[in-house]
Amino acid sequence: MFDMIIPAFLVGGTICVIGQLLMDLTKPSFTPAHVLVSFVSGGAILGALGLYEPLMKIGGAGASIPLSGFGYSLAKGAMEAVEKRGIMGAFSGGVEATAVGIAAAVFFGYLMSVTFKPKG
Repeated sequence: MFDMIIPAFLVGGTICVIGQLLMDLTKPSFTPAHVLVSFVSGGAILGALGLYEPLMKIGGAGASIPLSGFGYSLAKGAMEAVEKRGIMGAFSGGVEATAVGIAAAVFFGYLMSVTFKPKG
């Protein structure tokens, strides 16, 4: 059990520390939105280069849960779909691979918006 928890904590924690350092050391030019886009893009690029897969094997959920894991899943889905369907798979494969996560985010975002009253 701890052989899975500790690597996940270390990998996920390192990814989060990198994001926090990016925001703290580049204020005010690097906003949380920049970190979001950078991590998703970085995960996709590292996935396409084959560098994110070893991180997934070591860190498990610590690498798949953060935004970089989402980018990796997008790139991996697109590459697998290109192998099966050709160039058209590049447009649909990423969305197919991450559809459950996207649907969950939309559903729970909607649920929270109707459950809680925002401070005005």
